[in-house]
Amino acid sequence: MAGHFEALPRGGAAVALDEVEIAILRSLAVQLLELIGPGDEPAEDADPLAALFAEGPSEPPADPALARLFPEAYASEESDELRAKSAEFRRFTENDLRARKRTDALAVVHGLDALSPKGDGGAVLKLTAEDSQHWLGALNDLRLTIGTRLEITDEDESGELYRLPDDDPRKPMVMAYLWLGVLQETLIETLMP
Repeated sequence: MAGHFEALPRGGAAVALDEVEIAILRSLAVQLLELIGPGDEPAEDADPLAALFAEGPSEPPADPALARLFPEAYASEESDELRAKSAEFRRFTENDLRARKRTDALAVVHGLDALSPKGDGGAVLKLTAEDSQHWLGALNDLRLTIGTRLEITDEDESGELYRLPDDDPRKPMVMAYLWLGVLQETLIETLMP
């Protein structure tokens, strides 16, 4: 189980994590929460129906990582009409998408905080099927964010980032990106029937 998720007999998944892995995952999830930003919580006396239909931003985020997490619905450079449709779609969907991404990242933080360390400082994280879905979303968002910061593209066939020397400042993030990929892939495998 070390280093990858395994399916649990009655659903869900488990992974053994050492204290360094726990700290790294928690730190990355907290940074993701900071990047996504706080939610707009309605006031206690606010109309719940009005909160349900609250409008979000209509412009894409300037930060490339946020733009990757909250992409345009339509290829906006094509025409003014498509830009207007993208803005309209974003206005009515981004708040919900941000809330879901916050929920996913918080599930990671709460799951890690609830661990009971063993004698060596590590622990076995056990997730329910529902928690697995939140973790899967957060792992995906973390990989998208790190991949954007590292400027990894789908067309990046050379694999030059994967052969960086140890003294390259990008090396730790590349290693985190690859490790998160293994966690994500093995978690997906546990969810398949």
